[in-house]
Formats: sequence, C-alpha cells, structure tokens
Amino acid sequence: MHADEGTRCAYGAQEKLLLQQDAVSPRDDLKSNDIGSSPESYEEFISTWALWGIRKPRKSGNEMNYKGSGKVHFGVDDVSLYGTPKEEPGPGLPGQEVKQSFLKNQLQALFQPTDNKLAMKLFGSKKALMKERIRQKAAGHWVIHPCSSFRFYWDLCMLLLLVANLIILPVAISFFNDDLSTRWIAFNCLSDTIFLIDIVVNFRTGIMQQDNAEQVILDPKLIAKHYLRTWFFLDLISSIPLDYIFLIFNQFQDFSESFQILHAGRALRILRLAKLLSLVRLLRLSRLVRYVSQWEEVYILQNLQKKRTERRGRLSSDMTKKKSGFSKSELIFKFLNMASVFMRIFNLICMMLLIGHWSGCLQFLVPMLQGFPSNSWVAINELQNSFWLEQYSWALFKAMSHMLCIGYGRFPPQSLTDMWLTMLSMISGATCYALFLGHATNLIQSLDSSRRQYREKVKQVEEYMAYRKLPREMRQRITEYFEHRYQGKFFDEELILGELSEKLREDVINYNCRSLVASVPFFANADSNFVSDVVTKLRYEVFQPGDIIIKEGTIGSKMYFIQEGIVDIVMANGEVATSLSDGSYFGEICLLTNARRVASVRAETYCNLFSLSVDHFNAVLDQYPLMRRTMESVAAERYKLWLNKIGKNPNLVAHREEDLGSESKTINAVVNALAEQAAHASASEESVHSMELRSLPACLLPRPKSENNFASQELTREGRRIFHKSDTFHKDSYQ
Repeated sequence: MHADEGTRCAYGAQEKLLLQQDAVSPRDDLKSNDIGSSPESYEEFISTWALWGIRKPRKSGNEMNYKGSGKVHFGVDDVSLYGTPKEEPGPGLPGQEVKQSFLKNQLQALFQPTDNKLAMKLFGSKKALMKERIRQKAAGHWVIHPCSSFRFYWDLCMLLLLVANLIILPVAISFFNDDLSTRWIAFNCLSDTIFLIDIVVNFRTGIMQQDNAEQVILDPKLIAKHYLRTWFFLDLISSIPLDYIFLIFNQFQDFSESFQILHAGRALRILRLAKLLSLVRLLRLSRLVRYVSQWEEVYILQNLQKKRTERRGRLSSDMTKKKSGFSKSELIFKFLNMASVFMRIFNLICMMLLIGHWSGCLQFLVPMLQGFPSNSWVAINELQNSFWLEQYSWALFKAMSHMLCIGYGRFPPQSLTDMWLTMLSMISGATCYALFLGHATNLIQSLDSSRRQYREKVKQVEEYMAYRKLPREMRQRITEYFEHRYQGKFFDEELILGELSEKLREDVINYNCRSLVASVPFFANADSNFVSDVVTKLRYEVFQPGDIIIKEGTIGSKMYFIQEGIVDIVMANGEVATSLSDGSYFGEICLLTNARRVASVRAETYCNLFSLSVDHFNAVLDQYPLMRRTMESVAAERYKLWLNKIGKNPNLVAHREEDLGSESKTINAVVNALAEQAAHASASEESVHSMELRSLPACLLPRPKSENNFASQELTREGRRIFHKSDTFHKDSYQ
C-alpha cells in the first residue's frame, strides 16, 4: 500500500512539474538542436508527443500494471494518465491547445516526404528518408517537401486543370467570343484562383537541385529567390484575369451613349486580345509534364524490375517450356516493355494533335478578329453564322491539311493574312512531323537494340569477307556460324557481366547454365558449391558440323561439357568409336594425367559446348579433393574401356602395332596409377605414396596436379555411385 501511494505521488509531482513549464509543446522541442542529431533523439520526441497527443484506448479494467511492485488502481473518469486525480483544464493547461497542436502536426505530416517511389529514388533507403523528414521538421516555416503527398496530388490536380485549359480556352476564345455566361465566368474565375494559389504553393515548396538531387533546398528565402528568377513572372501574368479586369474597368467609365455604341466593337476586340494573354498560363504545362514524366519513369523502371524478379523466380516453369515458345512471365515482361515504348509514341501523337487543335482555332480566330472579310476562307465557305462545331471542323481540316503538307484545304489562301497563317501552319506542322518521325524512329530502334547491333555486326563481317576476298564456301560457313552463335541478337556478354557485382554475376551465370547442370549427371551428384565454382569458370563455344574439337596427339588444355549437339570420338584410322550427346563431357583425362590426346573429337552437328581450361580445372579441384578423386576414378574406367575398344579392333591393332609399343606402356601405367589411387584412397598418405612408387617406374608415373590427388580421405560415400553411365562411352560402342 505504501509503495502504491509513493508511486502515485511521484507521478503526480511529475505531472505538475510538466504543467508548470508553460505547457511546452513537442513543436518547441522539435526546434532544438538535439532533434535530428540522431534517431534516438527523434524517438524521444515521439515519446514526448505521446504525452500530449491522443492517448491509446484504455483497457477494459480499472487497473494498469506497472513494472514496479504493486498495482495502481484508478477510475476511468477521475484519474489521469499517471494515476493521479484528473484536473479540469484551467488557464495553464493545454486543453484546446493540444487539439490544435494535433491538427497542426497532422497537416504538417502531409508536407513531409513520404515513402513513395520518387522519394526512394532520390534518397535510396528508408533511413535516409527518415533523416530527410527530421531535417524538414527542423526547417519549420511550413515548407512543403517536393516528395510529399500534398505536392504530388496538387501537381496532378494542376495537370488536369491545365489539360482542360489547353482544350477549352482556345475553343472558347475563337468560337465563343461574346460568351459571358455564368458558367464560363465561373470556370475562368475558378481557374485563375487556383493558379494564383499555385503561385503561393510554389513559394513554399522545396527545390530539388539538379547537381545534387539528394539535397533539397528547404530555406524559404532561397526558395523565393529561385522562384522569382525562373517561373514567377510568367505564372503571375498567366494567372491574372486581364479580360475581366478590363471589363470591370470599362464599366466605370462615364461615356456617352453614342460613344459607347461607337466603341462597342473595338471593346470586344480588346477583350478578346486580353483573353489571349490568359493562354500564357498554358506554357506552364512543360514543367508539370516533366514532373509527371519523372514519376512515369520511376513507375516503369520499378514495374520492369519487379517483372524481371518474378521471371527469375519461375525458373522451374521456364525450364519446362518448349524451345520455340515463351513462358507467361516472359510474355508479361515483353508486353510491359512494349507498352512503355508505345506510351511515349502515344504522347507524341497527342502533342501533335494538340498543336493541330491550336492551329485550327487560330485559323478561325484571325478572320473573326478582322470581322470576317469577304475574301477570307470563312466568308467563302459561308460559315459566319454556322454552328460552332461545324466551324471548328472546317478550321481543323484546314490546319491539318497544312500541317501534313497535303494541300491548302478546300480553298487556297486568298488574302495576305491567310497566306501568312498558311505558312505558319505549314512550318509548325513540318516541325512536328519531323520530330515525330525522329522520335518514333529512335523508339523503334531502341525496342530491339541487340538485333540492330547484330545486323551492324553482320554487315561489318560481310565487308571484311569482301575485302579479304574469301571463298564462297568459307563465307557461307562464317555467315552460318554467326547466325547460330548469336541467334539474331548481339551482346557484349563479357562487358555486361564484368560490370556486375561478384554475387550477381555468379547468379546470372548459374541461371544461364541451368540446363547444362540439369543434364549432366556428374553435376547432379556433386556438391552445389563445387558446381557453382565450375560453372562460373566455363566459357561458351560453338562448333559447326565437321569441326575438330580435339585433335589426337595434342596436349590437352581444355575439357568440354556438351549442352546441345552430338560429337563423334574418332580414332586414327577415321573410324567412329562412339558418339556423345547432351549432358556428356570429355577431355578431362588428359587434364588429370598430363598425357596427350588418344583420340580426336569431331562435331557431327552444331554443338553448343562449355569449355573449362586446365588452370581453372586445377584451381577448382584443389579446393575439392574428393571431387578430384571421383573424376580420377571415372578417368580410370574410361581408360579401361578405351583399351578394350582397341583390343577388340584387329584393324586398329594392325595399323598401330608399331606405336602401341610405347603408348600402351604409358596408358597402362596411367590406368594402374589411377586404379590403385582409387582403390587405396582410404589408406594414409604415406602408404599411398610408397605403393605408387613400388608399382610403377619413376619415368612412367604420371605427375599429380597437387598433393590432394593422394590425400587420405574417403573416396565415396556409402551407397553412392562414383560415376554415371553417361559419363563413359555408350554401351553399344564396346559390346
């Protein structure tokens, strides 16, 4: 009981002390230098605000548990937050001020940068975004951040209003010259008022620097100076309703009735000319279009990146698709890419139609200001008193005929004014048409830049072959090689992969070689780290039918993995010993033994192979000694099969009777060394060395690649095959 009373008195004293400090609000704490120095200070500010802000709903009991001993009992109506009796808001208590401060903070939250895609593009991380929020809070002065939600929705509203003005104002000025209806006046007044408010908003909006986008100017003085130097006067002139000011000023003039009748027509013309000044506001569209284009770019990049990630996550479905088809993720990705390109073309078409709309309104406006002379195209077509839609249709037809350079419309220009208008329309149309064709050409080329680079590469190759005067058959082989090697698309893959990070480059290579890993049984039974290390060191090669991949008698420098195609193992007499296809590998025996090639390998079809050099081969196997011994065991089996193949071919033995004297000894020594090495892998390293030295002469013993060849470790796991039947020659070749 005493503990409860002590706790209650302590909290009561603390509350009175806080209330006596002139009701300091969290906003005053925000202005101090402590806030913004670290995230911890910001959390303290949030905790302080929780004291004065909206409290959480109380629990359904009349007690609150504290970490200290005992419980503090209180009633819902007569106890404050700390368990002390609640006091009525007095002159020194923050009753109504708390609500006003809460609304103020909610309003200021709209002006702070939000977690949107534009903010993440500028600042990069949520931590940097939090620091920017703290900096914006410390700036105060009700400054609107350019990445805030308020500014985003405000610019969208301004964009919609500007589009409406782009279409409605030229039509109203040209075809409704005497319209002073209530709806038209209300629309103009509302538009002008919003544009004037936009000027005030621009004075309070931060500025993103072009040289340093991450640093946003939030100082009101610097913002005002920058706005006054750039867009202020243009925005001010375009927002002032000069036509209605002139109309109001004309109403207070004390003219006679005859003078008013005399100058009535001139006053209407002056009113129309003043109305033309309001078209200057439409020039502000370029700034808003740039802002919206920036958002569109961010959204397109984010969506494309998201679809790329989704496509990478569907590898299993992609591997089961047909070679001639596309997966669903690829189709979606291609559709998004095409949609983004055609959206840009659509924007160009809309801009061209907008200029045609303005030109059509101008074609009718100038004769209207002249009073429709008898030689004008409007008077010739007798359109003075026609419905406005008919007038606009003929004017638009005349303007589009000039812009597309297909004629002068229904009648050629009859007056000097019509001639100048026609030339102006032709120049603007030709400029827009040229820009449209240029942009469309660039967009179409950027649609498939790799195919364009491939065509340029083939053109260079053709010029080279013509310069060197190569034979026709050789030219045909070179052309077919490029067609099969690049498949109509040219990439500098080494340059692209070299610019990636090590982890990302490894992921890309593993993805590209996924079909090879799935088809080679040796990789299926191997450690994933070993497979990854081997795959990242592979090099893609293409061979045409008839190409000699390995020549008999040469020193081995590579081993090959067959991704696609068929190769023939050819002996010295030209006889095909066997054939290997997808998923097989060959050439590793000479890398393990430093011996020469005992047979040739020839491509029977177009072959897509991955080669592994001897240096990379040794570097990988030095890190995985168990995989080295496994490959040595497979190599020993292959040598035995090859000797059986030689022994069962009398013609081969007769032709090579002289050469077998020395080669058979070397091959037998290699086979015995590899067999004994695999058989005695569980023995100690010393016993293995002594056994090898006793069983073979020193001159015939193959030099090991490293000491790990004879390391004393378990060769294979129990119940696991050390080689697969596809890793050796086909059964039909040696039965």
